[in-house]
Amino acid sequence: MIIQPGYWMSLAFNEARLALEEDETPVGAVVVKEGVLLGRGHNRTKRLADPTAHAEILAITAACQKLNSDRLDECELYVTLEPCPMCGTALVLSRAARLFYAADDPRMGGCGSLIDIVRDPRMPHRLEVYRVGDPAESQLLLSQFFKSRR
Repeated sequence: MIIQPGYWMSLAFNEARLALEEDETPVGAVVVKEGVLLGRGHNRTKRLADPTAHAEILAITAACQKLNSDRLDECELYVTLEPCPMCGTALVLSRAARLFYAADDPRMGGCGSLIDIVRDPRMPHRLEVYRVGDPAESQLLLSQFFKSRR
């Protein structure tokens, strides 16, 4: 059975909604390999008092632990917002194969909007990058979060 990217992105959006409920920036991510969910995460920077506790980092860490490896060969990451440079670098270092994201992040995007770490030919590994899902859904969650903070 082949599961479409929309299904995995819907799980990432579920994670983003959990972040919003926890008063965290609503970004969610999941790591998948060959149709199997290996890791999930949502932003937890405030709760963990850790500026590196981004959804992507938490999902990558969970997937690596499940695989008992520091490599995510042939894995895919689905995330609701374009990863920042830190998370893009983590994807390169993990050797993930593909990145799917819903909305661009022109302010902090590390995968094409501001800079493009995951496809930079100077990096030791490059990922395939795809825009999938509804960017408006991601932007709505983010605007709800930032509106509540004003």
